[in-house]
Amino acid sequence: MTASRRQDSWWRTAAIYQIYVRSFADGNGDGIGDLAGVRARLDHLAALGVDTLWFTPWYPSPMDDGGYDVADFRDVDPLFGSLAEAEALIAEAHGRGLRVIIDIVPNHCSDEHRWFREALAAGPGSAERQRFWFRPGRGPDGAEPPNNWKSRFGGPAWTRVPDGEWYLHLYSSRQPDFNWDDQDVRAEFEDILRFWFDRGADGFRIDVADGLVKDARLPDVEAGDETPFSDQEGLHEIYRSWRKIADSYPGERVLVGEMWLPDMSRTARYLRRDELHSAFNFDFLVCPWDSARLREVIERTLRAHDAVGAPPAWVLSNHDVTRHVTRYGRSGDTGFSFADRLHGSSVDLVLGTRRARAAALLTMALPGGMYVYQGEELGLWEVEDIPAELRQDPVWARTDGTDPGRDGCRVPLPWSGDAPPFGFGPGGAWLPQPAEWRAYTAEAQAADPASMLSLYRAGLRLRAELAGELEWLSLGDDVLAFRRGPGFTFVLNFSGAPIPLPPHAEILLASDPATAELPTDTAVWLRS
Repeated sequence: MTASRRQDSWWRTAAIYQIYVRSFADGNGDGIGDLAGVRARLDHLAALGVDTLWFTPWYPSPMDDGGYDVADFRDVDPLFGSLAEAEALIAEAHGRGLRVIIDIVPNHCSDEHRWFREALAAGPGSAERQRFWFRPGRGPDGAEPPNNWKSRFGGPAWTRVPDGEWYLHLYSSRQPDFNWDDQDVRAEFEDILRFWFDRGADGFRIDVADGLVKDARLPDVEAGDETPFSDQEGLHEIYRSWRKIADSYPGERVLVGEMWLPDMSRTARYLRRDELHSAFNFDFLVCPWDSARLREVIERTLRAHDAVGAPPAWVLSNHDVTRHVTRYGRSGDTGFSFADRLHGSSVDLVLGTRRARAAALLTMALPGGMYVYQGEELGLWEVEDIPAELRQDPVWARTDGTDPGRDGCRVPLPWSGDAPPFGFGPGGAWLPQPAEWRAYTAEAQAADPASMLSLYRAGLRLRAELAGELEWLSLGDDVLAFRRGPGFTFVLNFSGAPIPLPPHAEILLASDPATAELPTDTAVWLRS
């Protein structure tokens, strides 16, 4: 592929909207979002101005981990609809100019997957068990796990089966890890890619993309060391084979990696032109509300991606992290950490919303692609007062309630009306919605030119016209400012007082009202 063609590739600048299906819209009245609900709301997404939709898993699943415990990678769970509906949804999205990316979960499956049931029945030493990480235990009677690895959801990463062997699960005990040293696993997932590409999918978001390959020695680790099960060299061979499959289809089908790696340059190694197309920029997501630190993350991101000719992919929130309205409204740490979600700490939602509006314009102004997590275009916050008996995230159960988990960012969307379920569907909503969301429905915001939804619509429309490299401007230590091309200037004021705007011909868009001066925690797009 030539450099000029790479520059024209749609995925390099795409605005991608993440749909967490069970919380987007309910079409059949059971209180759970589904594909019928999405199909009924496609016009909202087209009007928003995004050009691609990413769907979290819609596969058959016992829903131990919100669908990331997959029982069949070639079908759709009846909770969400049918395979025929998924095919219709892809076609209808394409008809509105929207591409479709779907989740693939290659690190693990459900304990109800056919292969895992066969492995349990086949017994130790069988070919069926080679598809997973079955091992004898340690100690005189094998009663201790094979090593000291911990689950990322809390507790041990090993579970013992009745015949005495143990199997590895880096997440829930109902999510056994695949063994990617096994050729059956590699062939199976290559066939799964083709299955969905044949049905029109424009790409895949790869869950736990850094974790497929494990150190076969299964060594013990020190706390926090994920080296034996993250970023192993053997991953590159897998993604080169996947890239060949993607490139064999028309229309530039893409592969997007979810990789929480501590070094941006390590992530960029997966973005060489024969591997993945892009990866989420989580350094940007977790960064606190601080001018210098955000600039450093942006510079480091652009530098690492430029080295391999790949576009960055900016993201503020997703289905796994605290919503950024809440993060930016905290009185202390405004970043994000899985180790401490700061659940229940003081939040100023007015301040958080103000900063979220400015962050949206920053994200849209940066070169590369970007993601919008459903509800951020409405300015929704993290719901932290969900009753314990209604929480469904396995993180909550596996940590005995010490970690609230991710349910708070997965509360169903408010579409219309003055009371829950706010038009989500005729049968209620699977998690309770705050009564205050009556002012945050899509219907209410569509009629308000000052709303978050109107800001996103305007920003995404204008974003399509942006081009050119980023050139930093010096307007003070507490000001983030840059130019793109000859006619566009971005300014974000982190200081505690208004600042004068630089010379300009026109204010294109502002996160909050600005005239000759730019208020604190406010961003502006200028035509110069």
